[in-house]
Amino acid sequence: MQSGDVVATTRPFGVILAGGLASRMGGGDKALIELAGMPMLGHVIARLAPQVAGLALNANGDPGRFAAFGLKVLADPVPGHPGPLAGVLAAMDCAAREGARHIVTAAADTPFLPTDLVIRLMAGAQAAAAPIALAATASGLHPTFGLWPVSLRDDLRQALGAGTRKVGAWALDQGAVRVPFDTTLLDPFFNVNTPQDLAEARARLTGDTT
Repeated sequence: MQSGDVVATTRPFGVILAGGLASRMGGGDKALIELAGMPMLGHVIARLAPQVAGLALNANGDPGRFAAFGLKVLADPVPGHPGPLAGVLAAMDCAAREGARHIVTAAADTPFLPTDLVIRLMAGAQAAAAPIALAATASGLHPTFGLWPVSLRDDLRQALGAGTRKVGAWALDQGAVRVPFDTTLLDPFFNVNTPQDLAEARARLTGDTT
């Protein structure tokens, strides 16, 4: 990796990861579930789009179901729903075609993601001279929220071909730095996995926390 590839100095290309199967929500697309008057994906886009140079969506199946959002839809480049690491590779491949050198990824089921996610990941990577920066809180690592250099895409493709599936483990093997985020008032990485989570997210967005 060349030294110029290590640290992002301009706004990266953003990709929202929505390639998973919503088994605990009864199947279907979590990203399209209505949440306070708009699909959950709309909340994620509203928070991430101002932070990035361009934005795409990683999702499998018929891309037409996301047409209303006006985003390029990227399918996993590896068959069999191998998980979000394949979405990271899809993002890297897309960014390379766009001429971008870095990407930022975020999960599609996190309607409260930080509005300063990108600038803090960039600062963390710069401070540590690390190739990858991953969000972390007191509860642990949030590896789907990361800043990644496109120059690692061939390494990632090889790792996926060899059976690697864990995002955090692969990133840490590449020298990723953990970037801490505060959750004192609100966990910005709260993700909607169950009907109970959905009810909590709706309550937060409407101000009804009773």
